[in-house]
Amino acid sequence: MKISFYAPLKPISSQNPSGDRLIGRLFKKAWEQAGHQVEVASTFRSYEGKGNRERQARLRRIGLKAAEKVLRQLQKDPPDVWFTYHLYRKAPDWIGPLVCRSLNIPYVVAEASIAPSQSAGPWAEGYAAVEDALSQVDLVVGTTAADEICLLPQLPEKAQYLRLKPFLDIIPFKDAAERRPRARSEFSRSRSIPQHIPWLLTVAMMRPGVKFESYQVLAQALHQCAATPWHLLVAGHGPVFDDVKTLFAGLQQRITWLGEMTAPDIAALYAASDIYVWPSVRESPGMTFLEAQASGLPVVGGDGGGVADVIAHQVGGFLAKKRDAGEFAGYVERLLNAPGLRQSMGLAARSYVETNHSLEQAANRLNEGLSVILP
Repeated sequence: MKISFYAPLKPISSQNPSGDRLIGRLFKKAWEQAGHQVEVASTFRSYEGKGNRERQARLRRIGLKAAEKVLRQLQKDPPDVWFTYHLYRKAPDWIGPLVCRSLNIPYVVAEASIAPSQSAGPWAEGYAAVEDALSQVDLVVGTTAADEICLLPQLPEKAQYLRLKPFLDIIPFKDAAERRPRARSEFSRSRSIPQHIPWLLTVAMMRPGVKFESYQVLAQALHQCAATPWHLLVAGHGPVFDDVKTLFAGLQQRITWLGEMTAPDIAALYAASDIYVWPSVRESPGMTFLEAQASGLPVVGGDGGGVADVIAHQVGGFLAKKRDAGEFAGYVERLLNAPGLRQSMGLAARSYVETNHSLEQAANRLNEGLSVILP
C-alpha cells in the first residue's frame, strides 16, 4: 500500500535534532515495517510559534499553494492513504485535507492535539484549521493519554481512534549496551571521568520554557544529592546553555557538558552510564526515557506530560511528582546507594521496553487501525 507522509511541524529531513523529528522518522519506519511504501509528500513547515497573525496568514497561503502542487503530483499516481504526523494550532495541516478531499482517499493523522481554550487566541486561524482537518479525519493515532481529553470530543462519528504506545527502534541501543565496558572505558579516558562512581546521564536540549524549567529542577535535586558520589553527563546544547550551567554552580567539577552528539554516540553514552535522570516538567512523550531503558538503564523522571506513558513506576525506574525536586532527589539517592537495585531495575527497564514499546508492535497496531477504515 502506498502512503503519503507529511509532518507540518518539522520535516523529518530536518538537520535540527528534536524529539518531534525523531518520532516522525519512527512513524515512517513503522509504516515501512508494516509492509507499506512511504513517500514524503511535502517538506513545507507550517509552524509559527510567536502568535504573529500576519505570518500565519502568509504560511496559510504558502501551504495552500503547496497543497495544489502536491495534488498535481499525486494525481498521476494517487496514494492509498494520506498520513499527517503532529498537527496542532501552531502547525496546522494545510495540505492533507485538500488532497484527501480531491483524491477521495483516507485521511490518517497521529499526535493531533486541540485545546478549546485556545480557539480565540493568537493562533485562532491555526485552531480552526485543525478543527477542519479533524472534521474529515478517518483514523486518529494517539500516543499519550493527555491529548485524549480534548481531542476525542472533536472527532466526527465516522472517525476511528487508535491508542498506540510510544515506540522506538530498540536494536541500536541494545547493540550499544552489549559494548558497555568498552564505551565506559573510552568515555572515561577521553573525558577524564572516574569510572568507580555512578554516572548520571541527561540528554536534553537547552531551550527557554519547559526545558529550562526541567534543568532548574534537576539542579535543585542534584544539589540535594551533593553528599553522595556521582558524576553527571549532559548531552545537549541550546540558546540558554550559559544559564543552565549557572544553575549547577558549586557542582561544576562533577559535571561533563558534552554538547550535541550524533545518534551512535548517544547510544554509546547510554550504554556507558548508570542512571538516566530528567525531571521532565512537560514531555510528550519523552523518547529519551525509552532510549535509556532500552539501553538497560534505570530512569528517574518527572510525572509531566506523557512521561507516565513510557515509565512503569518502580519497575524500570521512578516517577517523581512534577517539579518536586525533593522527591526526585530521593529517588536518585536510592539508586545511587544501591548497585543491586540499579542492575535489577535496568534489566526490568529493558524488558519493559521490549515488551511494550517496540517498532514491531507499533507496525502491527498501525495495520490494525488501517484494516478498520479500509474496505
